[in-house]
Amino acid sequence: MDRIIYTAMSGARYMLERQATLAQNLANASTNGYRADTVALRAVPVRGQTSGTRVFSVETTTGTDFTPGPMQATGRNLDVAVQGSGWFAVQAPDGNEAYTRAGSLQVGADGTLQLPNGMPVLGDGGTISVQPGSNLVVAADGTISTKNPTGPQVTQVGRLKLVDPPAADLVKGTDGLFRTKSGDPADADPNVRIADGTLEGSNVNPVDAMVGMISAARQFEMQMKVLTSAQQDEEKASTLLSSAG
Repeated sequence: MDRIIYTAMSGARYMLERQATLAQNLANASTNGYRADTVALRAVPVRGQTSGTRVFSVETTTGTDFTPGPMQATGRNLDVAVQGSGWFAVQAPDGNEAYTRAGSLQVGADGTLQLPNGMPVLGDGGTISVQPGSNLVVAADGTISTKNPTGPQVTQVGRLKLVDPPAADLVKGTDGLFRTKSGDPADADPNVRIADGTLEGSNVNPVDAMVGMISAARQFEMQMKVLTSAQQDEEKASTLLSSAG
């Protein structure tokens, strides 16, 4: 009897965790550059003196779906999106280098190029500073230049640090940013290209996420019914034993 209780309990526990992951993805369905979290479960046989007839649900390593999101044209000069694989380098709140696919760039009050949340965007030599109010142009290789409004002259002011480490070397933090597993900054990759006037949307499919949540809820209910059935069987067995005694 104990085995069925622990088996159902493990299944219910991981269904709750799966629901939480799907809810997190669904909440970020409109977040630019968001990469969906993935959770996989595997069945492990219950070992005992007799041949196993039940299995435990065990969570495998939580991963990330690196499928690119849809490209959305905005027409804004400082909206940029990575074409294909690659990442923008930013300075995380802890001061270390991190990576994102969100490319809605802005110029802060101090002239620092940053994301809407105030996180500085990194260039090949650190943060990038520009003159507030400048007419900026971003090239396909990440070069940032100021354009003279009265003539064709452009002046280069920096270059975005674009990296492309293997997906297996990246780990996603609780802040949604990616970092290398070793913690060392990735090398700039000159082959990464970006498109201006474009933003990459989230790769979360809201319909799939909703279907997954419904499926997880039903599986959770099934596990709870197994627990209820085990409790009822235990009560009947106790009654029979009491009567026999």
